[in-house]
Amino acid sequence: MAAPQRKNPPAIAEEVAYLVIREGNSWRDVFRLTPGQVTTIGRAPTNRIVIRDDICSRNHCEVFQSGSRWTLRDLGSRNGTLINGERVVGDYELEDVQLIQIGSCQLGFTYDLSRPFPQFSGETGSDVETATELVFDQPAGAEPEILHRKRDTRFRSTTEGSAIGHRASQELARLYRLALDMGAAPTTKQLAEVVLDGLFSGTSADIGAILLSNGAMENQESELNVVAYKAQGDLPYQKVSDYLSSIVLSENEAILARDIADDSRLASRDSLGEIHAQSVICAPIRQSDRVHGLVHLYSTNPDNPLDPDDLEFTLAVADQLAVALGNQKEKEYLEVGLARVRDENQTLRRQLAMESELIGDSDTMQQLRENIVSIAPTDATVLIRGESGVGKELVSRAIHFNSPRNEGPFVCMNCAALSESLLESELFGHEKGSFTGATGRKIGKFEQAHKGSLFLDEVGEMSLAIQAKFLRVLEGHPFERVGSGTSIRVNVRVIAATNRDLERAIEEDKFRQDLYFRLHVVELTVQPLREHAEDISQLANFFLERFGRRLDRCAKGFSRAALQALMEYEWPGNIRELQNAVERAVILCKSELVDVDDIHLTGLNTPHSRQRSATSPQAHREVSLDVLEREYILETLERTNWNKSRAAQILGIERSTLDRKLKRYEVSRPQ
Repeated sequence: MAAPQRKNPPAIAEEVAYLVIREGNSWRDVFRLTPGQVTTIGRAPTNRIVIRDDICSRNHCEVFQSGSRWTLRDLGSRNGTLINGERVVGDYELEDVQLIQIGSCQLGFTYDLSRPFPQFSGETGSDVETATELVFDQPAGAEPEILHRKRDTRFRSTTEGSAIGHRASQELARLYRLALDMGAAPTTKQLAEVVLDGLFSGTSADIGAILLSNGAMENQESELNVVAYKAQGDLPYQKVSDYLSSIVLSENEAILARDIADDSRLASRDSLGEIHAQSVICAPIRQSDRVHGLVHLYSTNPDNPLDPDDLEFTLAVADQLAVALGNQKEKEYLEVGLARVRDENQTLRRQLAMESELIGDSDTMQQLRENIVSIAPTDATVLIRGESGVGKELVSRAIHFNSPRNEGPFVCMNCAALSESLLESELFGHEKGSFTGATGRKIGKFEQAHKGSLFLDEVGEMSLAIQAKFLRVLEGHPFERVGSGTSIRVNVRVIAATNRDLERAIEEDKFRQDLYFRLHVVELTVQPLREHAEDISQLANFFLERFGRRLDRCAKGFSRAALQALMEYEWPGNIRELQNAVERAVILCKSELVDVDDIHLTGLNTPHSRQRSATSPQAHREVSLDVLEREYILETLERTNWNKSRAAQILGIERSTLDRKLKRYEVSRPQ
């Protein structure tokens, strides 16, 4: 069907236009059309005018100003838009007192609310109503009339200086003084009270409140709490209607409305009584695309209502408040954690510096120190290999503290201790809500180690999926936190460690070959303790002094027999096992000398052999390390009555590592 024929009346310039809405036999609302703003019409709640009719499309049509005329454009609706009964094709210039029909809903376009609209199809002459009747004879339950909307305040502009006027100059001065007072407010509550004082001095409001959420609002249902309230006299606070608040939160605009006392959709009144507001301003407290809360201002004086200039000023203050809130929350967060982090950092540095001392004067230890001195000054990736318990983490600390990064953080991560999803979160971090249990943002180990070193123990236990992401970061690519789209680059030196046969894992397709080559820039092998047994005495005395001081024990040294027993033992658990044995001896010792009876070692002759004294050292057997490890684990489990947590603690490994070893050796608890 062709578009309806139009007249060509003279242009109507600088006149206010309205859309008067009728659904069924009742008039529902009046919308003032704002020059420069597109008024969208449709079934979706995001439209400015919402039509509750299934015939109406979600985004049906829009009305906008083109030159000095108002134009209607159908947005490809399913059932079309009718004007005076004929379907619109393309853009259509609207004329005064024309009728737009969408399903069962009619919208009257007019420049004069006092002029009558033509009859609708099927109506009698007595049914003709004027626009004046529509506005002031509203049925009970009608919404308040929205006079103005603002997305951005004019005070943001740097080009309107000469056109702002005298009042705006005064408001700018108020904003300047208010910004100084806001900067001096120490708490959120005091900040909100300062803002209310500034709003009362700059607007006609006699009641006001600041409402904030606990965090940035995720949706319109987020709970808001009244942080500050102020009223002249004994006027109580009353919540703005949900209708107005929902518009402010969904469209991110500040609103000035009137006839609030007749709004039947206001929330239930509080115990302090009722107010009779003539006008209200509801403005979002927003920062970028996040809304922190709302500003509510009321005027109960009919002779001094809130006006568009008050709306401008309120919106400017709300924007300032959002920035101040963001800065204050960040400051509070930093202040809470700063002292704790400083103390932890100092304690950790002292501990790391002490525990980074590599004890021993054997040729093996001398060679290890020389290798560290050569490797540490570079920024090369290091792969440390060796059996469990040989001190790979101590070597990594020595590399860090002897490198140019020694003032930066040293971060440790055990890759075998977590599942694949948790390992990804620990390494790269996550955002709030990215998965079940993610109650807040978490900074990953890579970010924590920025400008420092990251030590990844048991790197061979990574899944292939995590290996791929890990490889990209090693190659200098940015990464993203789980649940985030923001790219992050870090400057981190990676030191990896493993006791696993990576070459065999590559053959079994359990480890990426490209990651192996990327890690294998510098390889450092730490020998087991049995290969430099001459260091056992020095290590034992070092641990004796440390635990004696820490546990406040009287042990001052070892007897000759005790030291001989330590020297003759094979130490399958390496330095970690020696450390645990000395700690137990210090606890059990009753005199100043640790005697042989105070030292308890684990025999590995048979799976069922019991704990024995160091007085009967185990005879040498020609068996593989896997057999020794299996027997040692079984003996420890038997001794702890198969308490895996306790056994893992004695063995010096994680519970998850113990489970993997049991699975590898096909060991289960005997029935």
